[in-house]
Amino acid sequence: MSEKYDAIVIGTGQAGPALAVRLGKAGRKTAIIERKLIGGTCVNNGCIPTKTLIASARAAYIARRGADFGVMIDSPIRVDMPRVKARKDAVVGQSNNGVTKWLEGTANVTLIRGHARFEGPRSVRVNDTILEAGEIFINVGGRANVPDMPGLRDVPFLTNSSMMDVDFLPEHLLIVGGSYIGLEFMQMSCEEEPREIVGSHLLLAIGRVPNTDDLGLDKAGVKTNAKGFIEVDDQCRTNVPGIWALGDANGRGAFTHTSYNDYEIVAANLLDNDPRRISDRITTYALFVDPPLGRCGMTEREVRATGKKALVGKMMMTRVGRARERSETQGFMQVLVDADTKRILGAALLGTEGDEAVHCILDLMSAGAPYTTLQRTVHIHPTVSELIPTLLGDLKPVA
Repeated sequence: MSEKYDAIVIGTGQAGPALAVRLGKAGRKTAIIERKLIGGTCVNNGCIPTKTLIASARAAYIARRGADFGVMIDSPIRVDMPRVKARKDAVVGQSNNGVTKWLEGTANVTLIRGHARFEGPRSVRVNDTILEAGEIFINVGGRANVPDMPGLRDVPFLTNSSMMDVDFLPEHLLIVGGSYIGLEFMQMSCEEEPREIVGSHLLLAIGRVPNTDDLGLDKAGVKTNAKGFIEVDDQCRTNVPGIWALGDANGRGAFTHTSYNDYEIVAANLLDNDPRRISDRITTYALFVDPPLGRCGMTEREVRATGKKALVGKMMMTRVGRARERSETQGFMQVLVDADTKRILGAALLGTEGDEAVHCILDLMSAGAPYTTLQRTVHIHPTVSELIPTLLGDLKPVA
């Protein structure tokens, strides 16, 4: 049995649903296919659930510090993990159901459950049905990398996905990996090497791999690189005309916000005659540790490597009133500026609300305005971002 559509979207991560709805509203008969969880990693085992857990952890942290703020709590603070997990599940369920209802309630959009595999450059098999379309969009995301490490298969271990099912506090959690997932679950550094550590549970967080190995891409002629990421041009087009790849699977960004921006780029080019490009966006991300890190643009090391004549401003968070008021003075703010053009090259804000305050710098970079525009802007007191103009008034050459 075969069905014909104008467009097929494979995957319901951050880019897929928005694109399917946009295509449907443009009058294109669209099928969107999901083999597992509606909403993808962000909704089900990434951004939303992890930040919900972090919120619970922070509530416990603040409660334990109550006396520092003159708030006396007579009984010991304890964490009820089943309730923590139940709250997390409720927040995830709300988001998952919201995306599902959005898709099911949009005219010209058909949500299909099953595993999609290419049969050719214009056809996809789902269960026993062949779907055909002139335009196919791949948004299949990624999963935890589980390498062939010695001894790994001999012990039970957790990944970012299975960690979401834990409803107890591990007595001693060991984490392998020091990037986003690992750091957000535990802040640790080994001071000496080698070191042997014994724990009760193991969380494997050493990177992600794209979900492209079981898509039948060879039947469609779609090229991937050595790591399995789908090769795309500056507008998310693959080497096969009529096939696009968006989100984590194209290797051009590993964040929810870059995936959504891929959707915006594809929709702008396809439906709005607006030639937006991946290379137009500025690298930016946050690391939701405590204190959080907000970053945009180039690092100091990257600036040095270019040989540009650059300026740098740095300020410790101990100078920020908002940080002192909260007794959260760890960290610093740093901004790098091109000495000739006066444009901001990059910034790192490690400190309370750094993940929010960084956006005023990011927006200025996107506008292509000189740093003096921000330096002369009056910010609200008392906030974290109010000290950024002061920082920009004390720039020094990068040594």
